[in-house]
Amino acid sequence: MNVDFKLTASLRSERGTNASRRLRAAGMVPGVLYGGGEPPAEVSFEHDILMHNLEDEAFYSHVLTVEVDGKPQKAILRELQRHPYKPAILHVDLLRVREDTQINVHVPLHFINEDTCHGVKLEGGVLSHNFVELEITCLPKDLPEFIEVDVQDLKLNEAIHLSEIKVPEGVTIVELAHGEGHDHAVVSVHAKRTAPQSEEEEDEQADESAELEEGESDSP
Repeated sequence: MNVDFKLTASLRSERGTNASRRLRAAGMVPGVLYGGGEPPAEVSFEHDILMHNLEDEAFYSHVLTVEVDGKPQKAILRELQRHPYKPAILHVDLLRVREDTQINVHVPLHFINEDTCHGVKLEGGVLSHNFVELEITCLPKDLPEFIEVDVQDLKLNEAIHLSEIKVPEGVTIVELAHGEGHDHAVVSVHAKRTAPQSEEEEDEQADESAELEEGESDSP
């Protein structure tokens, strides 16, 4: 992990809806920093700086350095509340992490060699992505920013399942820990579906068939 994300947070004493509205009006985002064997801390972040960081995919699956009143703490993004239609963040939850404690994190999947996939390029199939991210368990030091899935050798009517995904050492896919029946297909190649006929097209075909039959019956 080459990127190092740093956030500066301020402790806030006021709580409640009105206090949060005042913060947002001042260009701040209310949040909470919790876990790690310490009491929760009510904090706030500069909205524009937070939004800028959120543009980077790695921010969502990265151990962040959060400085609260000069004290750096390690944390991961746990929950984000966005405005329903404005480009604005309403609230953010961060979970403290400890080096010796495993964490559960959702990390994105990066599908590679899609343009040279055997089932698509040579057999005319279509790729279907059933997952775009995976929930994993690992120590903070082992947390990957993303997991690659190579689809180059995938043929028509074949799939890559969770158990076939190569994850870094120390990383476990949570879904597989639930036992049999949870080894889901992550990506597959299937034949192109033909578009269903409209009622008008079906009527036209029926009329053409009827005309042909009528022509045959009238012939000597």
